[in-house]
Amino acid sequence: MRIDPELAATIAAVVDEGSLDAASRRLRITPSAVSQRLKALEQQLGRVLLVRSKPVRLTESGEAVVRLARQIALLEHDALSRLGLEAVGARISIPLAVNADSMATWFLPPLARLSAAHDIDFDLHRDDQNFTARLLESGTVMAAVTSEAAPVAGCSVSPLGVLEYRAMAERGYADRWFADGASREALRRAPFVDFDRRDALQHEWLEAMGVPHHGVPRHYVPASHDYALAVQIGLGWGMVPVLQESAGLVPLGGPTLQVALHWQQWNLRSSLLDAIAAEIAAEARRVLR
Repeated sequence: MRIDPELAATIAAVVDEGSLDAASRRLRITPSAVSQRLKALEQQLGRVLLVRSKPVRLTESGEAVVRLARQIALLEHDALSRLGLEAVGARISIPLAVNADSMATWFLPPLARLSAAHDIDFDLHRDDQNFTARLLESGTVMAAVTSEAAPVAGCSVSPLGVLEYRAMAERGYADRWFADGASREALRRAPFVDFDRRDALQHEWLEAMGVPHHGVPRHYVPASHDYALAVQIGLGWGMVPVLQESAGLVPLGGPTLQVALHWQQWNLRSSLLDAIAAEIAAEARRVLR
């Protein structure tokens, strides 16, 4: 048995676009043709590949097919480039996963340089650094910035560096809540800013200061730039990346938290993917510890 690359690419398009109708517009075929391709591949494999929700979701079997489709597209692009030929559509889409703080502080400049040198469309998926590796496993992305040092199956891993965070607050906020310093009693009362309900940095710092995070007032601001802004205007204290510190913030003391970042990518001999990895690693060496 073999999987028709065109059928696999159709599944990938449906997932990328979120629906059969949107995929039909991208592929320039009718929605009925997309549905027929999907049904044909599911019947051939004897597996359900997509959950027809809004947006559609891949099953475990569908993840394997999409991963294959993306690998074929990448290797085909590399081969045509070596031959001096142009692929149909010319440009290739490279899906990458990255944590919000990296995207806000250091990750975009190397992508801009790469885009200027190659016909690449980057498709960035933002998630917590503890969860980006899952997007590699599912075939959603080809590479990821992750906190996981152990390679995902079928991937290679290399260290990028350390992103440092310090507990910071706006000066007026610090004067109001921490006039006598960041004591345990003050930390139990002072509201802080959480990125989202999976963000544990503030919790780790509180526990290092001897304060359980449960019951401490908090605001949720789930965007890196807006998170830093919320701390800067005095909404609450927060763990701010050293790369985002500004003159209006004062440190609260306590430990500096360090998040080790790694680059994981599919273990393919791809000159384009290797070029992306090299550019990102160079920027990480320049910016991160």
